Amino acid sequence: MRNSFLIKTLDKNSVLFLTLLAIIAVIVPVANLVMPPQSPFHLSTYWVVLLGKYLCYALLALSVDLVWGYAGILTLGHGAFFALGGYAMGMYLMRQIGARGVYGNPDLPDFMVFLNWSELPWFWSGFDMFPFAMLMVLFVPGLLAFAFGWFAFRSRVTGVYLSIITQALTYALMLAFFRNNMGFGGNNGLTDFKDILGFNLQSDATRSGLFVATVVALMLAFLISRAIIKSRFGKVLIGVRDAESRTRFLGYRVENYKLFVWTISAMIAGVAGALYVPQVGIINPSEFAPANSIETVIWVAVGGRGTLIGAAFGAVLVNFAKTWFTGALPELWLFALGALFIFTTIFLPKGILGLLARKPKKPRKSKSGKQPDQQSTQPAE
Repeated sequence: MRNSFLIKTLDKNSVLFLTLLAIIAVIVPVANLVMPPQSPFHLSTYWVVLLGKYLCYALLALSVDLVWGYAGILTLGHGAFFALGGYAMGMYLMRQIGARGVYGNPDLPDFMVFLNWSELPWFWSGFDMFPFAMLMVLFVPGLLAFAFGWFAFRSRVTGVYLSIITQALTYALMLAFFRNNMGFGGNNGLTDFKDILGFNLQSDATRSGLFVATVVALMLAFLISRAIIKSRFGKVLIGVRDAESRTRFLGYRVENYKLFVWTISAMIAGVAGALYVPQVGIINPSEFAPANSIETVIWVAVGGRGTLIGAAFGAVLVNFAKTWFTGALPELWLFALGALFIFTTIFLPKGILGLLARKPKKPRKSKSGKQPDQQSTQPAE
């Protein structure tokens, strides 16, 4: 029953998107690990890591589109959930270093030894176990989102006011994580990771494995999101987006619908952050910066709000442009990003995917069945 429901939720574009991801998950590792370096089909490890980072951003954009595109919640703070998931993974990776750190302490990370911490804080307990760390990747962002949404949605905070509050949330977390006494590495964050599940993070095979894991996570998140929006729950959610007051008048508990999808979205963002950290090798408070959350909204708008596929496509496209611009014309990147958002808002309100999906209008036929230009015109007598 559930499998048949999932199949029914997939349209032609969804199947094409999942097929493309599956092909990429096979081609990229083969091109990196199997093809010799002198082959024109060889893909360097640099590009494997870069593409993996793009797909982590695509996963984050998908989580934002789930709440903005289908529930009408414009969030400017999803970077907080992304960073929390990243910190949970970073804490696990730091515990795996053990005595191989600079100071050789088997129990405390290097930054704690440097700051004269005498013992491991209680909230670091359990992060030496991978299953516990993965549970925290989902639980911590989900718990924060649930607590925030419980008060915000039941207070009927909507629109720009909710957006400002989400932005204040991620900014407050950024300031907190910058403090050394928080126990998360302060300004430097967590870095110098060695391995994950016993595999060396610097090896090409591990990096390719992380890339495949990111693709699989993106596919699963897409399927979950499609299942939500194509269900009866999703229909009500779209009603909340389009006419919240009317939906509430019909007897639906609007705040419960918002709270559920908001929490699921935060958990997806946490998974994106967890996959991001071992691939880039660092997590620090700058990931909480409100500008990162705003940039995520731009990805979704460029790709196509309310499409899921467009959000992922927009994230990859914009970040590829960012990589090129920051290398060739670094001083112009922010201007280009702002211009892109303005252009999209004015000329492409449905994003690039909406433009591609637009069908040309067919000329109307007259009652006689002829095209308007084929009708014979007779002068009036």
